[in-house]
Amino acid sequence: MSYEWYESIGRPRFAVAPMVDASELAWRLLSRRHGATICYTPMLHSAIFIKDAKYRKENFTTCPEDRPLIVQFCGNNPETLAKAAKMVQKDCDAIDINLGCPQSIAKRGRYGAFLQDDWDLLSKIVSTMTKAVSVPITCKIRILESIERSMDYALMLQSAGCKLLTLHGRSRDQKGPLTGVANWDYIKAVRKTISIPMFANGNIQCLEDVIRCLEYTGVDGVMSAEGNLTNPAIFEGINPVTWDMALEYLQLVEEYPCPTSFVRGHLFKIFHKIFSFNTNNTEREILATAQNIDDFKKVCVILRDKYLPYHLGEIVMCDDENVTRQAFDLILPPWLCQPYVRMSPEAHTEKMETLNKKQNHPEIKRSLEDPRSNSISRKKMKKLARIMRRPIKPDADKQPGRGADICINDVCPNPLGSKCSYRLCKKCCRNKCYEDDLDCRGHGILVHTRRQTAMKFASERT
Repeated sequence: MSYEWYESIGRPRFAVAPMVDASELAWRLLSRRHGATICYTPMLHSAIFIKDAKYRKENFTTCPEDRPLIVQFCGNNPETLAKAAKMVQKDCDAIDINLGCPQSIAKRGRYGAFLQDDWDLLSKIVSTMTKAVSVPITCKIRILESIERSMDYALMLQSAGCKLLTLHGRSRDQKGPLTGVANWDYIKAVRKTISIPMFANGNIQCLEDVIRCLEYTGVDGVMSAEGNLTNPAIFEGINPVTWDMALEYLQLVEEYPCPTSFVRGHLFKIFHKIFSFNTNNTEREILATAQNIDDFKKVCVILRDKYLPYHLGEIVMCDDENVTRQAFDLILPPWLCQPYVRMSPEAHTEKMETLNKKQNHPEIKRSLEDPRSNSISRKKMKKLARIMRRPIKPDADKQPGRGADICINDVCPNPLGSKCSYRLCKKCCRNKCYEDDLDCRGHGILVHTRRQTAMKFASERT
């Protein structure tokens, strides 16, 4: 009985993950052309979705070829989530609840992985949504502190009405540079515990990883996010030429438009290995400032013209293939789509410790703190140059403002705010207000006022 719905949509095994600003319609269609058998929409905020027609139009688009499709929502209000689900149920095959996002925005909004400790609320959300719509409700979660706790978590969601569970094999704290390796043992244990269809997520860089994950964990399908972004043909088991994938994607964007920021992000990920070479800085800058499809195509064509002779073997860097690969410091040539390999948490920690030691060295510290030093970032140097070009007002010393005085913090080169109470730039002013419990009306920073309001509210509740 648990598998009837899953059977009806063809038992899909290869899933494109829900990715904010990345799994839009054009990208989903590209992924489907190259092996994906089910796709998720980007995460949609349920409260905004039900109120804002413009948000709905810009963030939820589909077409007949875009099936099977799962729409993902985030939120913490059962009625709001149910209402949002009703608005899309005719255009999808299931509706997913995001219970896995570990980012700070999810913590502030109290959704995603920051609901995993409130099982009563989650049970109510799943059951309310299940009763409200005619399509199945699914959940995407992360592992908890132990295998046993993760198993109980999955069973609770299944009992509440979840019809398909996706388990990311990392905890809520494994994110950013501390992402680390996903634990498939948790996924395997949960798979044995529940009786509904289940997808695994984590450690997927190529089709071989997909097969290994299916065999080891026993799940019904495997979901890919980063692996899919750097190689949209990951489920096809090939490493296509980057410019072919990019141009095919751009053709789909012309048919199914999306914001240029989405397009730019996809192309940067597809070309990430090529852009790791300093010889392609010009192309990188063209992509960074591109404003339309023609600009994006221009980058693809330039890179194609530059690397196609190597790809066709017309130009050989070296007779020995192994030496050629060593010259690129890659297993595959950089013009082929391939996975992005993260630095391990241990290596990142060691790198940061080394960097901190260097920065605390007296000579290097003095260089970093000197606004005139070449160690300052390029962006800050440009800002300083603009400030230096500004004309000095005759009464600048009497009426300090952005065009005249610099922040009184000795190591800060930024111009001070003209109305700042403490003669600081906004960044330094914010730090001072947080440390000393102050307000700055000039910058609109009300740390003291808000803390007092919070304390008053807390005392009234008790």
